Amino acid sequence: MTVGQRFLAALLALAFASCATMSETYKENPKAILGGMGGGAAGGLIAAAAGANPAWIAFSVLAGGLVGGAIGNRLDEKDKQMATQAAHQAFESNQTGQPATWQNPDTGASGTVTPTRTYQIESGQYCREYTQDITVGGEKHQSYGTACRQPDGSWKVQK
Repeated sequence: MTVGQRFLAALLALAFASCATMSETYKENPKAILGGMGGGAAGGLIAAAAGANPAWIAFSVLAGGLVGGAIGNRLDEKDKQMATQAAHQAFESNQTGQPATWQNPDTGASGTVTPTRTYQIESGQYCREYTQDITVGGEKHQSYGTACRQPDGSWKVQK
């Protein structure tokens, strides 16, 4: 077994061990779980797109999950609602490179969602790659993703 395979096995064991408490954690603090999942997905996608080996991809998922969980933990419901509305506007109406912005005057959190590429996949579905910048507690964080239009007209962020 290579070092990368051993690292991946240890990472998976850690992930499965933490699943038992995940439902309790979600009840207590859903922002951390949702932020962690989004950060983990973004970290893995960036590493895979860069051609990293499986061990680095797994590490990037873990690191992204930790950072995303910390960010998600600091956003309140109104912050998340405003970020979601900005994302929908960006995916639906904004030209490539044109950001949709949001700012919550109550918490000071703010962000932008900027489409960076629009394309159509084989099924005819339209997808948009994007960057998302979030400033919370004076710290700026950036993530990347892809959202695709669903048959009902909504947009779904791809994992």
